Amino acid sequence: MRFRRLLNYFGQLSLAWNASRVELLAAGLTEKLADAVVQKRAGLDPAGILPALNKKAIQTLTWEDGDYPRYLKEIDQPPPVLYYRGSILPEDDLAVGIVGTRNVTAYGKQLTRDTATYLAANGVTIVSGLARGVDAIAHQTAVEQGGRTLAVLGSGVDVIYPPEHRALAESIIAHGALISDYPPGTQPDGVNFPPRNRIISGLSRGTVVIEAGESSGALITAKFSIDQGREVFAAPGSVLSPMSRGTNNLLAAGAIPLTSPTVILKCLNISQTRPPKSETKPALDVEEARILRALGQDTLHIDDLCGKLGTSVEKLTAQLTMMELKGLVLRARGMEYSASQSWNSD
Repeated sequence: MRFRRLLNYFGQLSLAWNASRVELLAAGLTEKLADAVVQKRAGLDPAGILPALNKKAIQTLTWEDGDYPRYLKEIDQPPPVLYYRGSILPEDDLAVGIVGTRNVTAYGKQLTRDTATYLAANGVTIVSGLARGVDAIAHQTAVEQGGRTLAVLGSGVDVIYPPEHRALAESIIAHGALISDYPPGTQPDGVNFPPRNRIISGLSRGTVVIEAGESSGALITAKFSIDQGREVFAAPGSVLSPMSRGTNNLLAAGAIPLTSPTVILKCLNISQTRPPKSETKPALDVEEARILRALGQDTLHIDDLCGKLGTSVEKLTAQLTMMELKGLVLRARGMEYSASQSWNSD
């Protein structure tokens, strides 16, 4: 809003950058902010910023660029500058957001994978926030399906949070982009995440909420989507599940029930571009095969699984985390694991 105010007053931001304190006040900035601008710009060299970004392979888009995302530009408060690593393509205009709780249940994991698989198979870009839980599964599934995915961060695009998603972030860069309106170097902060949610919904034709507690950040994204005139889809869940209270409340308020991924394409008037990819099993490495054989058809606590495999908890936890992202195993509750329903011990 301040960028808009400065641009409307000065006509071009270069004039605003060089404006005096009195001119900045006349443009509508507060005394405190005008003083901050005058003080801060003394130590900044605008001409040196782009070369510094190029060294980090960070690209930018502004309101004035023709390839600034079409649907994001339509919202009330589009970011004046987007920083990104990877690529933002015209086909990313066909995008759907998938968000949800970090504490996702086995039901939510399977539904996230099924939904992201179907959308990716039909050429829809998956947008999410790189958080633990639903976000990570949605991104990972899109990558595995050879689809496109965009991750909107609450930090600079050179600061990956959570840190255990660094490998996933690199995969996203190869299949889409990491995006932020926060400058490079910005550290994750709780106040950064609600505003970034407007970008997730703004990039998307509609937002799918898989699971959400009553105070989940995913509900903020859903609210932004409604305010932006976009559709909201919510997965029905058990009234006894804390992770379904938010989605059930969305349904009571008029969200579209996610009874099948096909509902999304139909409601958004998106033509199915190709049939869903047939279910194929990716190649397993030796350790993954051992773990799946040990699980069989059972749900085992990690301690019991360690006993069967003769390995340490630390090593097995790391392996199970990667297998969970790949859709090979499900974490049922606590530290209990089972093979995904699409896998068996054969």
